[in-house]
Amino acid sequence: MKAIIIAYYEAMDDEVMDLLEKSGVMNYTKWTKVLGKGSGSGAHMLTNVWPKGNNVLLCVVEDEVAAPLLEKLGEVRKKNRSEGLKAFQLPVEAVL
Repeated sequence: MKAIIIAYYEAMDDEVMDLLEKSGVMNYTKWTKVLGKGSGSGAHMLTNVWPKGNNVLLCVVEDEVAAPLLEKLGEVRKKNRSEGLKAFQLPVEAVL
């Protein structure tokens, strides 16, 4: 199993959630109003100066779901480079 962590600009939420659904990912943990700064997207700090915010999703998926999901996320990232989307894959050694 793999853990996929996705951090993205909150305005992209509908697109990212639709992608998860189409990929068959029904279980996740979601954090909203997360602060961050990316080299391409700039600061998302929920302030008057930097008013944008981020969302972060944690999905634990079977190995065969992970690669296609990352590929689709990569396509969304290329299309929205200035908005910000990062995805990370980590091995899952145990699920309780």
